Amino acid sequence: MRSVSISNLLRSAHRRLIVPAGLAAVVGLATLTPAFQTPTAHVAAADREITPGKRKDQVVDVYERVKAGVVNIHSERTVNAPADDPFARQPVQPQRVNGMGTGIVLDPRGYILTNFHVVDDVHSLRIRLHDGTGHTARILALDKEADLALIKIDPSRPLPVIPFGTSSDLMVGESVIAIGNAYGYEHSITDGRVSYKGRDVTLNKEMGYKGLIQVSAPINPGNSGGPLLNIMGEIVGVNVAIRAGAQNIGFALPADFVIGRAADLIGKRRGGLRHGLVVRDTVSRVTVESPTQRSLVVESVEPGSPAALAGVKIGDVIEQVDDIAVLTSIDMERGFIDKAIGAKIPIKVKRDKESVALDLSFQAGAVKPVAATAADLAWKKLGVKLQPVAADAVAKANPQLHGGLLVTDVAVGSIAAASGIQKGDILVGLHTWETLNLDNVTFVLNHKDFATFQPLKFYLSREGKLRDGWITSVQ
Repeated sequence: MRSVSISNLLRSAHRRLIVPAGLAAVVGLATLTPAFQTPTAHVAAADREITPGKRKDQVVDVYERVKAGVVNIHSERTVNAPADDPFARQPVQPQRVNGMGTGIVLDPRGYILTNFHVVDDVHSLRIRLHDGTGHTARILALDKEADLALIKIDPSRPLPVIPFGTSSDLMVGESVIAIGNAYGYEHSITDGRVSYKGRDVTLNKEMGYKGLIQVSAPINPGNSGGPLLNIMGEIVGVNVAIRAGAQNIGFALPADFVIGRAADLIGKRRGGLRHGLVVRDTVSRVTVESPTQRSLVVESVEPGSPAALAGVKIGDVIEQVDDIAVLTSIDMERGFIDKAIGAKIPIKVKRDKESVALDLSFQAGAVKPVAATAADLAWKKLGVKLQPVAADAVAKANPQLHGGLLVTDVAVGSIAAASGIQKGDILVGLHTWETLNLDNVTFVLNHKDFATFQPLKFYLSREGKLRDGWITSVQ
């Protein structure tokens, strides 16, 4: 996972050639929002009436079909601007900076994919749908290395989902379409061509991208996190960066890369519950012009896992989880979202050309065991003993929190004590991640980039109020 803070990105923007397509300040934006059309739960490719070369061509058709599956993101973050005069008597006040980006609806219940750099360090996140309605969003999971993030809103009705195509068979010269919140102009659409495949670009010395799709479709600040589509209306990439000072040189993360990482982000919602499945996304087309045909094949099943107990076998093709038809690993993880321990989850698999109905259940034993060293690590490195608590324990501090870790003891003279952490506090976050269990703490403390996290930011609930602070000199 590699990234750099938003404040550093903003300060060094003038020194970069490649810049994220979602970083900019929004000033005095006037927004015109078309009327809302009631969405379906899914958007299908093909079966469209178009007249190529006439007014209603492929670009118009794609936009009309997928526009409601794209959301506009507006954010606010605080930047501590450096003083021009180091001997100034008056301290430099932090500045509020508005940001923008785009998101892709992954699930009708309001799960949205965007870029990590769009939501990094923000303290408020507002989503506007195509119908003009606004929603407050919360961050659920982050993947710095892939520059992806999963956020959530609570819509009043199901949102449409755009189908994923594939980036594997993209042709250089193929027409592509970008939709996004360009410079805050919501749902802006541009089109162009695939200029190159597999382009490696460097953002700065700390962050770069591998294997990007280069496109000539104009991409601007605010497009980050939005879809790159083919003329079938399938997502083939996620717009991520532009070449500063150039004309029509933009970049997108390939769809086949995004699918796996987005599925992992959704899987983190299970809070340690595991299904025991290792799956492989497969894709094909009958002809070059036909829609993609995707399926999800089981590569291995963990012995004793819920999937093994349900009877899932290697080679099975996952067709349905709960009431969700499965085409990709994203769909499978969507089916397992927020399922309670003990609840039976109906799944369907294709085995030897026949459909087989099974029931999978997360049991208490399906919680990934926390090694004894996890508790030892928190005590040794931080000087705290921690115990998981449910969301209602921190709801007064912030109703969007999903739980935390109660501090049951603080070692005398420890760095936690020196940082002001007290017995009875509830630790809800370290660095940029929520802390719902000891595994989350271990993940941060053992992270390969941990040295760059210091001083280590922490967030806690105390007497119903949210507080934050810094832990220094963690060994």
